[in-house]
Amino acid sequence: MSTTKKSTEQVPFLERPIVRTILPIAGFVIICVLFAILTDGRLFQPKNISLLLSQSYMLLISSIGVFMVMTMGGLDFSQGSMLGVASIVVCYLSHYNMVLAALGGVVTGGLIGLINGYFNVKRKITSFIVTICTMYLFRGVCAYATTNSPVYAVSDISKYNTLPFMLAFTVIIFVVAYLVFTYTGLGSRLKAIGAGETAARFAGIRVETTKILVFVAAGCITGLAAFVNAIKVGSVTSTAGNQLETQIMIALVLGGMPVNGGAKVRFYNIILGVMTYKVLSSGLVMLMMPTQLQQLILGVIFLIEVAIFSDRKTGMIVK
Repeated sequence: MSTTKKSTEQVPFLERPIVRTILPIAGFVIICVLFAILTDGRLFQPKNISLLLSQSYMLLISSIGVFMVMTMGGLDFSQGSMLGVASIVVCYLSHYNMVLAALGGVVTGGLIGLINGYFNVKRKITSFIVTICTMYLFRGVCAYATTNSPVYAVSDISKYNTLPFMLAFTVIIFVVAYLVFTYTGLGSRLKAIGAGETAARFAGIRVETTKILVFVAAGCITGLAAFVNAIKVGSVTSTAGNQLETQIMIALVLGGMPVNGGAKVRFYNIILGVMTYKVLSSGLVMLMMPTQLQQLILGVIFLIEVAIFSDRKTGMIVK
């Protein structure tokens, strides 16, 4: 008992599991209450909640893939460009068949993810550098493909832009991702890799294969987000997916996601983080704050959250 008490006392306050669990939830509650007061309750009126949800579907889905990449200690900054290119494919194929359009987006995202995984794993280039490079590469592809005019989807694609369809589509993806991450052993393997690749190899985990497959899976999931984006917007321009990677990163960190992954990752970090980010950004817009001030506030909050949730002892489970 004395040993347990001593080890608990040695754990810094902000690194205790209960504190790391409560802080993001408390932050979400505080932000909701604050903007409810500042907007006189207008932010949480039914029509604004519906609008808030409609703006969250794409971010929620695309965050799943980045969540998995970050869990194993990587970073992915190519999501915005990936979504732009995949959205072009979805819009083009939607003129033939909607199922084919969705599959085209998934395959496109998966191929880009495979490129990221190959250079990260086989060429030993850090995920940060690889995905920054592919971000610029595919942003250029997106700009080139939309040089003359936007790429339009089939004219009746907007009929799918309904609350029941979009909500059901997002929930199904989340349920499948949760079940796979929680009950197939994938989550444990990714956390082990994030905690330490060498130890994971000694534990019998095929680290390189797993990392490549996760990058591919992240791309495929972003392809599904591109399908949602095409339904919502109906066309693609060169700015499609612009700053999406930044939004995902801020959202996940707001949800309590450790920046370097490892054992302290929790699946609910995705939903909690995205909803916190959306309430915060929508509240700032409703208060009619200048864009520059919004960016400043988000940047300060992001920096504070990174300082709190970055795990300086990667992989250690605080007990």
